Amino acid sequence: MLLKLILDDQIYELNVPDTLIAQAGEFFAKMDADMDKGWMIGREWVEHPDRLQRCKVVADKLVTALETENHDLGRLMAGYILSRAPEIESIEPDIQGEPSNTLFQFRDTAAPQAEPPSTQPHVQPARPADRIAALSLASQQVSKVFRAGRHWKFSVFDPATDRWEESPAIGSQQEAERLREAAVSKRYEELSRG
Repeated sequence: MLLKLILDDQIYELNVPDTLIAQAGEFFAKMDADMDKGWMIGREWVEHPDRLQRCKVVADKLVTALETENHDLGRLMAGYILSRAPEIESIEPDIQGEPSNTLFQFRDTAAPQAEPPSTQPHVQPARPADRIAALSLASQQVSKVFRAGRHWKFSVFDPATDRWEESPAIGSQQEAERLREAAVSKRYEELSRG
């Protein structure tokens, strides 16, 4: 299987044999068991890292392995990512070394988008009875602005699909905050209309 790594506008193609992925299953399970106990992702402790958060942690280890020319470890880390998220086509780690800002590109448009930041609550869709409840729910269904590599994003909860959807990449934090406020207003209007 092939995994692309994008570092400073350079693309590295990592070819990971299927046999390596199969043989390393026990090693990957041990990695999962370690992460099941919680993991420090950048500056944030994540109690229960989800699948894509785990891939971000491992992508950081992959970069370190390549920087130290430990190609065997690099191939293992790429194998872990491909075994746990085969829909990932390429990885663009944050050049500042912040794993939570790692970006994934998926193999096709039907692939799942990156999951929302773990600090965001899971919100059940509801039809609020009054405007205060609508405003409160609208602000819960639009995440805070977060950094994604060199860009800024926010996530919006879609009650119809029960999923979080990320905004497109935005050039500045100020513009992202402005667009987030517009998204909250739009969601408030939708909730107020019922």
